[in-house]
Amino acid sequence: MHAQAVTPHSIMDGTKTSSLQILTLILCFLVVAADGFDVASVGYVAPLLKTEWSLSPAQLGPIFGAGLLGLTVGSFMFGPLADRIGRKRVITLSLVLFGIGSLACAYAPSPIWLIVLRFATGAGLGGAMPNAITLSSEFSPARNRALLVTLMFCGFTLGLAFGGVVAALLIPAFGWKGVFIFGGIFPLCLVPVIWIWLPESLRFMAGKPRYEREVRQVLKRLTGEANTPLARIAPEDAAGPSASKSAVGTLFSQRYRAGTLLLWLAFFCTLWVYYQVSSWLPTVITGAGIDPSHAARVGAMLPLGGTIGSLINARLMDRMNPFFVLAGSYAVAAVSIALIGFSIHEPTWVYPTVFMAGLGLSGAQTGANVLVAGFYTTAARATGVSWALGVGRIGSIIGAMTGGILLAAFHSTGAAFVLFATPVVIAGVAMLANGWFYRGNSITQA
Repeated sequence: MHAQAVTPHSIMDGTKTSSLQILTLILCFLVVAADGFDVASVGYVAPLLKTEWSLSPAQLGPIFGAGLLGLTVGSFMFGPLADRIGRKRVITLSLVLFGIGSLACAYAPSPIWLIVLRFATGAGLGGAMPNAITLSSEFSPARNRALLVTLMFCGFTLGLAFGGVVAALLIPAFGWKGVFIFGGIFPLCLVPVIWIWLPESLRFMAGKPRYEREVRQVLKRLTGEANTPLARIAPEDAAGPSASKSAVGTLFSQRYRAGTLLLWLAFFCTLWVYYQVSSWLPTVITGAGIDPSHAARVGAMLPLGGTIGSLINARLMDRMNPFFVLAGSYAVAAVSIALIGFSIHEPTWVYPTVFMAGLGLSGAQTGANVLVAGFYTTAARATGVSWALGVGRIGSIIGAMTGGILLAAFHSTGAAFVLFATPVVIAGVAMLANGWFYRGNSITQA
């Protein structure tokens, strides 16, 4: 008796979440944690680099910016590659390049070399997070996909926090080089684990003859049946050679063009404002006469609010139109960011305004990561996620650079933060427009 043919949708959406689906989410959690650690580590080693190499703040700027620029380039480069050779392979390649780059940073002989190596490290890492998001989405059941992918993405926040703990332990014994060495060893240790245990996406492999053996192995791990056949799927859902358009062409096809441009606008504005606020908020707070320890506590409200906002949005996105949910989150963010400037001298109000800004803005960005992973067809999904993040990272570079200029241009902190909130309004309008264009449409399919 032959086993009944199954589809990727029917397996992932089964009544019980399989152990392989859970393992995939855990492994992707570790991948984005490596990304978070790298983001945090540079900030902790910056004071040591400044002292050892006698660098000015202006000279430190390119070291920070090189990593972000590398991430941007890597996002644009590895997205289409993942839609050609697979998500798992690109994640593995990214971890190898990132790990080697971070180890090399520990032995950089000069600031120029460190800038070059930080760029290379960022480029290597550029394919890891987008494909971890993509693969997590493709292995999550539709009924709670947003929540599961959001929980996976909390690995980034854990990586940020873990970066401070590790830096505090390593710097007294090994200096700044020890942080970069650990940052290289961690992803390189993940490589064999990812290669052996992380499954490739069934949606990606479906319809590709060269992956037939790997499909059977993944199906066996999912169902326990050695000979479970994979049913034929519709051409528009296949990632195989029969796909009529390239991944990039799909993003700008008639079906997706408006959504792509509006999502890019939202990502660009969101990360612009997030890096603008997170980079300059401590300076504004201390400039208002608040001591640095108090400023750090206020700043911690931003990621704390973001974590809670991400979970709230995830639950709502699993039940409602996700575009409208995120538009509401942007509305909360815009009002809260505008109020930060007026509450900066009021301790009673500055804590809740910064918390709500994080809840709305960071919560919306995490939700947007989840949304874009389910927006495109399989053949263009990794490219769609990677390029949206790449466009967003361009915004993050601009935001980090322009915050100080805007604060200097306005004599009123309140007016400056109202201007900071303007791009958030634009992002919210972009999400509303997408919700209107694709209302009642099954385009958000993951």
